[in-house]
Amino acid sequence: MDTIINILSLIGSLALFMYGMKIMSEGLEKFAGDRLRSILAAMTRNRVAGVLTGILVTALIQSSSATTVMVVSFVNAGLMTLGQSIGVIMGANIGTTVTAWIISAIGFKINIAAFAIPLLGIGMPLIFGKNSNKKSIGEFIFGFAFLFMGLSFLQTAATNLNIGELVANMLATVPCDSFWTILLFVIVGGIVTMIVQASAATMAITLMLFDMHIPGFGFEQAAALAMGQNIGTTITAFMASLTANTQARRAALAHMFFNVFGVVVVLLFFYPACNAINWLVTDVLQVENNDLYKLSAFHTAFNIINTLLLIGFVNQIEKFVCRVLPQKEQTEEYRLKFITAGILSTAELSIMEAEKEVKHFGELCYKMVDMVRDLMHTEDETEFLKKFSRIERYEKITDNIEVEIANYLHQVSEGRLSSTSKMRIQRMLTQISELESIGDSFYNLGRTINRKKKHSKDQFTEEQKNHMESMLNLTEQAVAEMVRIISLPENITADIHNAQTLEREINNYRSQLKNQNMRDIDAGLYNYQIGVFYIDFISECEKVGDYIMNIIQVKQSSNN
Repeated sequence: MDTIINILSLIGSLALFMYGMKIMSEGLEKFAGDRLRSILAAMTRNRVAGVLTGILVTALIQSSSATTVMVVSFVNAGLMTLGQSIGVIMGANIGTTVTAWIISAIGFKINIAAFAIPLLGIGMPLIFGKNSNKKSIGEFIFGFAFLFMGLSFLQTAATNLNIGELVANMLATVPCDSFWTILLFVIVGGIVTMIVQASAATMAITLMLFDMHIPGFGFEQAAALAMGQNIGTTITAFMASLTANTQARRAALAHMFFNVFGVVVVLLFFYPACNAINWLVTDVLQVENNDLYKLSAFHTAFNIINTLLLIGFVNQIEKFVCRVLPQKEQTEEYRLKFITAGILSTAELSIMEAEKEVKHFGELCYKMVDMVRDLMHTEDETEFLKKFSRIERYEKITDNIEVEIANYLHQVSEGRLSSTSKMRIQRMLTQISELESIGDSFYNLGRTINRKKKHSKDQFTEEQKNHMESMLNLTEQAVAEMVRIISLPENITADIHNAQTLEREINNYRSQLKNQNMRDIDAGLYNYQIGVFYIDFISECEKVGDYIMNIIQVKQSSNN
């Protein structure tokens, strides 16, 4: 019974460590908000800046997985090029070594759990405060406390389970001085990191085992485990890219190539590399009780040297991943372009992808204007049916996009969100509902033309055609203005004067044509049925104008 309790305690301690890292990362991301995204998007003008950015962001949020998934998301959303992403990923690998240094410095030297409870006392009033920034800082403090409580409990649980003796017995049957054993540890490190999806957690376990001075588990074996973690950590970004576009998958592949390449190179000079780190820490820096520092130094040196070796070959890496994953010839207009079903780092970051998708939704609706115009001018029966079928297909696409974005936003809303982000989600839900209505209206315009072609041998008069064309042009301008406004960043106030003017013009033109229509029918210029089709077309365009203003007003409310 005691054994079962100890095993559950070990698992629970690891869970507390990982949960602490997660909410610490989320708290900092929410506090930084758009500023963190701006850092990643703006500080990547060259490869060196990209590497430094990756180091800075990962050191702050304490998760290379979060940084690389963030980068994959940015590439997927078109905010970062593939070349820029490679530099940031290199830096993320260096930044993640900060966790090992923190653990080496204080993790096993003092009872950090004793300081965790007071930290929770400091963080509690911040979490229950009304200010969102203070809440985020409180979450960061809570995460920091949980992380080291988990680390302390992990060490206690491992001692109670006699993990050191178990590992020593397992290693007794393995030739510890064999290079094949080193390869085995690399594989084990990769597999464990893939399972827990947190290289920091695996590194904490490695440092804990190394600190126990287990027979057969020396510096070389611990270093091999650390290298394996670098390969295993690539699985998170890879999973996030599975349903992304080609460029995002290329970024994830570049991450995997970079880490695997580094492991292969270091394995070629593994024992000299270990001896060099041992000499540096022991003889040059003369650090006492230096076992953990040696492992942290190896972990850092491995990533720095790997970056120095490859930073000059970013263009070649980019070409390599482009050859391995060539761009598909078919267009991707019939699927979500920016939202992915892979694992995302935080709910806050997912909102960015959803906003890009809403803009893309608006652009798709804009395409339908030309489809209606083409249908109006098509006389050939076969071509007419083909073009009308295309409008029908796009209407179904808009229905599906609304549902998929809405489902995605509901999933995101279940995460840890700031009040500002919750409002952004509500605005997007309103926008996609109105965009779907615009898609319906364009389908109704096509259906009106189709019904007139089927049920009436009479033609629209030249004057009616000109009025319909003019109304469609006004509608097109309004849709273009809508796309422009919803594409503006969240913090920029939209100038909606032109949109309001267009909406008034559409309303006035509709009223004018409606009155003129009754006079023309009475004058016998065309029959009543043609007049019905004509006004149905004009009125549907006016509805589009109303939907557009609803979307624009929702966008404007974000800055009020």
